[in-house]
Amino acid sequence: MTNVSMTVNGKAVSHDVPDTTLLSEFLREALRLTGTHVGCDTSQCGACVVHVDGKAVKSCTALAVSLEGASVTTVEGVANGDLHPMQTAFNEHHGLQCGFCTPGMIMTGIDMVNRYKAAGKTLDEAAIRDELEGNICRCTGYHNIVKAIEDAAAKM
Repeated sequence: MTNVSMTVNGKAVSHDVPDTTLLSEFLREALRLTGTHVGCDTSQCGACVVHVDGKAVKSCTALAVSLEGASVTTVEGVANGDLHPMQTAFNEHHGLQCGFCTPGMIMTGIDMVNRYKAAGKTLDEAAIRDELEGNICRCTGYHNIVKAIEDAAAKM
């Protein structure tokens, strides 16, 4: 067991965990933040995406103990009283069906918009579709997800 301390959604947390504990497991089981979903455990589906020190990370393949001192934001932590513009856009554009992939899509979308804006790049439909390659949705054709990210990008 190793004690791991980090900031999660702006709050300091510290827990003893086995060295093999994945970040997704730490978030869901130790902290009861169940918005981070686990679909594959192999880093292929993207349902588990969170932000670690401001960058998108697939939490099903990151060890919690490797993130000592890190700042982690989950889908529960992006809203600040009101929904985040990305969350609102997913709702307005029906960018979900069953909702399983939605937290990862939202977190990936926020990271994508932040990176493109910081680089002064234009985020168009082709770029969004390319960036979503690591996120799988089994319910939709991605059309509404892309539209939601485009809309949120204009508002962020």
